Amino acid sequence: MHIRKLTHADLPRASALCLEAFTQAVAPSLPEQGAQTFAAVAAERAFSERMEGDNLILLCEADGFICGLVELKEGRHVAMLFVAPAWQRRGVGARLMNEALKHARSQVVTVRASLPSVAAYLSYGFELAGDVGEFAGLVYQPMEKTR
Repeated sequence: MHIRKLTHADLPRASALCLEAFTQAVAPSLPEQGAQTFAAVAAERAFSERMEGDNLILLCEADGFICGLVELKEGRHVAMLFVAPAWQRRGVGARLMNEALKHARSQVVTVRASLPSVAAYLSYGFELAGDVGEFAGLVYQPMEKTR
């Protein structure tokens, strides 16, 4: 396994990975609006646009297969972290998170964790940082980690 930056050639596979993991783990707990909102965020074009901005998007790859992805926005906010269902509970998320945190430019890193992912973020050292919220159908738990 190795971690590297997302390239434009990776966009179809990266988008598919996020959509698959989201559909399996998060979508069942959300209203239809949330699934639609996420589909727009995880679309290839949306990833491509964020690559041009101040977002670091890293992939974990094993034998040519993208098994995970993390996105760090503006060096201070985890915008996305997904691991392919077949690769979950094998350390992929922790490896991606550790690598993303090396690039953080803020003492405090935040995330709006989906409710099913809260336990994973707690294991990465994040703490609860407020009440559960909702935006465009996406339900989240604010969390933060002080480095």
